[in-house]
Amino acid sequence: MDYSEQTVIRAFQLYTKLARDGMVDQEALQLYNADEHIRALLDLFSQEVDCVIIKTSEQLFLVPKTKLSAFHVSNEWIKRKYLKSGATNADIYLLYFCTLILFGSFYDSYQSPGPTRQFIGLDDWILLIQERIDHLKTHDEEELKEYEKEFSYNWTTIIQKWDDMDDIKETAKRQSGNTISRMSFLDTVRRFLIDQDLVKDIGNNEITLTEKAMTIIQRFFMEVEFNKGIFEFIFAFEKGDSHASHQ
Repeated sequence: MDYSEQTVIRAFQLYTKLARDGMVDQEALQLYNADEHIRALLDLFSQEVDCVIIKTSEQLFLVPKTKLSAFHVSNEWIKRKYLKSGATNADIYLLYFCTLILFGSFYDSYQSPGPTRQFIGLDDWILLIQERIDHLKTHDEEELKEYEKEFSYNWTTIIQKWDDMDDIKETAKRQSGNTISRMSFLDTVRRFLIDQDLVKDIGNNEITLTEKAMTIIQRFFMEVEFNKGIFEFIFAFEKGDSHASHQ
């Protein structure tokens, strides 16, 4: 398709702002909706950098689609900005796992058309994570290794990291000043998600999903093509045997 010079320049201006800020406002959204040429060019530009454009009712967001994207948030950046000194990949794995549990907690199945709850408290979030950790522990070591290959998640490391944060065990360590409880870790995850505009803090230790998060969850996490069954695996025990869910 041939585009006018004015259209290409306008589309590139919008893309530049998206690339710089990660989002654009309602005026740009209206242009994206109204002009199919602008829309096609922005989608094309985003594909070239392994990103997708996510549209909410008020904004456009540029979201990395793969780790190959230059806009992908690196593990090292998360460690430096949010995690304690000496953080390892295990901390990153647990952060992602806690995020998945949080997202899943707002839906009654991994293919829900929309959220079925409005908010969640940190206490309930911790309990849900513990339930999923306990479920992972029902698999023997060999099974977990197979699931690690299938989903590219290091389940054994996640279990170990969570268990090491046990508040009861930690009371003996507090003298050293190296303690990090589960609640403080979840608060770190919460801050990360707020900064990424994925959750909003509504007070009383409660958070809710943003429209950006709901759009991303619907577009990626609820699509088997993208999620590779990760939601189904994590929440399988609610529907019965996890092996059966993969049959």
